Amino acid sequence: MNSYISELKQFFINEKKHHSYRYTPDGADKFTSSLSERNIPDTERSILRLSWVLEHERPVVLADEKISMIRTVKEIPEILTPEERAMLAIVHRIHELGKVSNINPGYRLLIDSGTEAKREEIMASIVRHKDAQNADAVTYLTGLLAVLDAIESFADRYRQEAERVGNAVVAESFSIIPRKKPETLLQALQFFRLLHFCLWADFTYHNTIGRFDQYMYPYYEADIKNGILDDEQALHLIEEFFISFNKDSDLYPGMQQGDNGQSIVLGGLLPSGKDGYNDLSQLCLKASLELSLIDPKINLRVHKETPKELYEFGTLLTKQGLGFPQYSNDDIVIPALEKWGYSSHHAADYVVAACWEFIIPEVAMDIVNIDALSFLKCIMLALPALPHCENFDDFLAECHVHLNTLVDQICSNTNNIYMEPSPLISLLMSGTIESGKDISKGALYNNYGIHGTGLSSAADSLAALKKYVFEEKSVRKERLLKALDTDFEDDPELFSLLRYDGPKMGNDDDYVDAFGVMLLDWFADALEGRHNDRGGIYRAGTGSAMYYLWHASELGASPDGRRKGEAFACNYSPSLFARTKGPVSLISSFSKAHAKRVANGGPLTLELHDTIFRNPESISKVAGLVKTYMDIGGMQLQLNSVNRDTMIDAQKYPEKYRNLIVRVWGWSGYFVELDTAYQNHIIRRTEFDTCS
Repeated sequence: MNSYISELKQFFINEKKHHSYRYTPDGADKFTSSLSERNIPDTERSILRLSWVLEHERPVVLADEKISMIRTVKEIPEILTPEERAMLAIVHRIHELGKVSNINPGYRLLIDSGTEAKREEIMASIVRHKDAQNADAVTYLTGLLAVLDAIESFADRYRQEAERVGNAVVAESFSIIPRKKPETLLQALQFFRLLHFCLWADFTYHNTIGRFDQYMYPYYEADIKNGILDDEQALHLIEEFFISFNKDSDLYPGMQQGDNGQSIVLGGLLPSGKDGYNDLSQLCLKASLELSLIDPKINLRVHKETPKELYEFGTLLTKQGLGFPQYSNDDIVIPALEKWGYSSHHAADYVVAACWEFIIPEVAMDIVNIDALSFLKCIMLALPALPHCENFDDFLAECHVHLNTLVDQICSNTNNIYMEPSPLISLLMSGTIESGKDISKGALYNNYGIHGTGLSSAADSLAALKKYVFEEKSVRKERLLKALDTDFEDDPELFSLLRYDGPKMGNDDDYVDAFGVMLLDWFADALEGRHNDRGGIYRAGTGSAMYYLWHASELGASPDGRRKGEAFACNYSPSLFARTKGPVSLISSFSKAHAKRVANGGPLTLELHDTIFRNPESISKVAGLVKTYMDIGGMQLQLNSVNRDTMIDAQKYPEKYRNLIVRVWGWSGYFVELDTAYQNHIIRRTEFDTCS
């Protein structure tokens, strides 16, 4: 890392000196109520809010920076009052914050044209809709022009500030963009920064980055070919660009800084069938390796022809303790998406959402985290019928009924979703200008994803019931139910048997692994053929998000030896108290599922002791483990380099570990900023010190 990048990192990341520019504009507390008093429609409110925020932003340009822009307005106002939101909630389901989130806007649609050309496109569409007497479309498209006005005006003020402080580089960028197409990679990166900044100012969130190495490659290639940049200069430029993702992220919606959806995808197959990993992909990995920052979060798309060398470079990143890269297997994901109705072209162009879910850039408004199914709850609901079950198949049938019932309830709760309109997002999505409709009302794809939680706990519970209650008959039904009812307080012997000696997923044991496969198949079957009220389908997945704590807190003790309220494993992983033989057995267990049926996303999560990365031979072994998992049919994998002793010490002395980064579920964050429950969960996860 050169001295200039080190200084930028010190200024923005370590010392956070830019925070001194933040303020609360006068009248911010009355903005929302004024919209309500005037009874302004939602779409117009969204445009007015974006314009208001950008007008109140105070441009700040440092003398030597090349990529500029920081947040100065502390909070983005709502467009609805609490009373209006409460009224909406009576007739609508409001998912999360009720805003557009967790999608991949088509940044290239504006970067590759510039706002002037986009304005001409909108004007032509207005003429067509006027001729068709479509007044609603004309009104909406006119609003898009207002969005362009706000962006251009904001950029002009940044150009003026750059000129005032004597920063000719930034001033030159803003003399070209956003009105014209960028002439260089630097200008393209500044254009992206402008759009990304405006998306957050629009109160959309979890704005993903997508296939950056594909849509930015032409600018990089031209600069290298024309001698404007060499590889070292390009690396420093990418590093400065990556720093920009960490400037304002503490202000973004999320659990904490890090939970912000700034996910970048590198490599993978192209629609042509060729591999997309290129020189810019490699520069991004190098930049992330040198910077060691939590954003952007790196996702590597891989496939059967991906060389081991790429896995080895990815493992160097894992060694840094950042919790990424996350790996996704094209050989599983692309066919799965095609089966779900995505075109071959779009499926091949998939990206990763805020955490792990698979989404399509520019054309999809999928809500990939709309709810979650608790596999263990299905088992627990069936337990009262246990005394009446003559054989294990009878009990399985009870579990199956409850799973289908829970899926019915989840799907019925997804109707009539309210989503705030976002004309800015619409500008960055294909088809909006032609149709004259806000993208929040629907896109080419409008599918819903359902997570699946507690899979290993559920599979382990079924295996224990089959073995001890029905096959060996060593545990009477009444004894088991009483022990569960008392949280094992009066039966420590049974607790020890179930918790430590019972069959557990993660040991390549078909006896228990088969139940994991079966439960996922049931889940996929229950969603097969269903359609939501936006015309989309439902996608089953193996992710957990925060539900690994939430769902677990609702359940009592379970037949796998889990006590009341104890957490599930994160994502698609062995239970927290499973004694697994090692990583090789573990990946074998978790490669048996029919992953193409549950490809909403959800990684196998492995915790490796940080000493395992001590030498090149160890790096090669870890890379080989990852490649093996993908080659035998694994869908997705994330690895964490962790040290239990370090994390325990960080709980005692947080001031010494401000920069300790861990993977939480689908995002990486600062350990000392996490709630204690999440800290403790990470500490309890299995920690391997060998790859054998």
